[in-house]
Amino acid sequence: MTEASREVGVVVRRRSIDNPWIDELWSPALILEEVPSTAPWTALSSEADSTTYYAGAASIDLFSAETANYRDNLADGAPLIWVALRRRDGAAELELTKVTADPTEGEAMFESGCDVIGTVPMPPEIASWIAAFVDRFHVEQVFHKRKRDRAADDRPRVPGHRPDKGTGHT
Repeated sequence: MTEASREVGVVVRRRSIDNPWIDELWSPALILEEVPSTAPWTALSSEADSTTYYAGAASIDLFSAETANYRDNLADGAPLIWVALRRRDGAAELELTKVTADPTEGEAMFESGCDVIGTVPMPPEIASWIAAFVDRFHVEQVFHKRKRDRAADDRPRVPGHRPDKGTGHT
C-alpha cells in the first residue's frame, strides 16, 4: 500500500454560547497549507464572543487503496478536510487527533460522539497534491456481481418447513 504524507497547520475557533449545559463551542476553522512557526494554541484573533487559535500541526496521510474516496471528495466540486479534536483531561485546550481527506474515514469519526469533529474547505494546493496522488495510484476496480448460491434440495427454504421427499415439491 503506497502512502504519502503532508504536514499542515490547523486553525480552530472557540465561540461562547448561551446554553445551560455548555459554555463554549469548538469548531475547526481552516487548514493552512504550510506549518507555521507559531506555537500550538496561540490565539490568533479575538472578538466579543469568539477566539481563533492555531491548534498545531497535523499530518494528512494518503493510501493507494483509498484513491477512489479521495477522487470522490475532489469531484464534489467543494472538497473538504475532516478535523478531529479531543478534550484533554483538565486542560482548557483540545488535543488535535486526526486530519483526513478521506470522506469515508471522516464520516466514521463522527461515530465517537465525544470528539469535536468538523469539516473545512480543502486548500487548492492540497487538492492539487491529492489529485496528483490519485492520478498516479488509482486503479479502477471492476465490479463483479455475485450470484446467490442455490439452496440444496434438502435444505428448507422456509424456516421450520421441510420439502416433500416424495415429489420434490415444497
